[in-house]
Amino acid sequence: MDLYNQTTLQCSKLITQNYSTSFTLGIKTLDKKFHFPIYAIYGFVRYADEIVDTFHNHNKKELLDCFKKDTYKAITDKISLNPVLNSFQLVVNEYDISHELIEAFLKSMEMDLYFSEYNSGGYEEYIYGSAEVVGLMCLCVFCEGNKEEYEKLKEPARRLGAAFQKVNFLRDIKSDYYERGRIYFPGVNFEAFNGDAKTAIEQDIQNDFDAAYEGIIRLPNGAKWGVYLAYMYYVSLFNKIKSLPASKVLQERIRVPDNQKLAILIQTYFKHKLNFM
Repeated sequence: MDLYNQTTLQCSKLITQNYSTSFTLGIKTLDKKFHFPIYAIYGFVRYADEIVDTFHNHNKKELLDCFKKDTYKAITDKISLNPVLNSFQLVVNEYDISHELIEAFLKSMEMDLYFSEYNSGGYEEYIYGSAEVVGLMCLCVFCEGNKEEYEKLKEPARRLGAAFQKVNFLRDIKSDYYERGRIYFPGVNFEAFNGDAKTAIEQDIQNDFDAAYEGIIRLPNGAKWGVYLAYMYYVSLFNKIKSLPASKVLQERIRVPDNQKLAILIQTYFKHKLNFM
């Protein structure tokens, strides 16, 4: 079983490496004991997201229903022949990740099958399920069963997940709106998207980042640098988006170049080592 479990965890690691160089690098800066658990969480959420965003020639509802059923069966049985679900169930069972977090995440994935435009309530529900709970799953790992520490860091972890997701929404407006017909930001008309609308969204994101930072600096040492690195990647992306006019954001997917990512890695390393965070 050890060989099988390790092999499935390696599969989740490969998925992370193939889909996100930034998150892979962020995970590598965590304490080694956290690597495979976070890879497993990423693999799970990535494949669920692929079902609703990528598998256009298949019945997405059937695929998601099957994925959901197999997820809970894997957790209950403590094994799955699906490598992604087997590695995920290992982490859920070891770190006592709440089923409520998993249910909220899968519900948000299902929302993407039916909703193309969100009101404020739907937007908040979607943000919670698609992003905040992922941060909470990771926090369960970082706190290693310390419920008191988890409760203290729970709100900042949610705000960090929310900030990441909202930045993704801004970055992906072109593909979400023009290719998938989705409008996540409530009350925003992208046919008349202007600087005022963009600024209002950016202020909301900045508030989330500010609240999240207060939690990052209180994380366990083994998790602090990696989470701070991911935070700084997103802050850099966010600052780049803020510097551009609304019309530019609508036209292309904004990215942070690799040389800037390397500079951020070096900068955060020294800040961490010198306790300047």
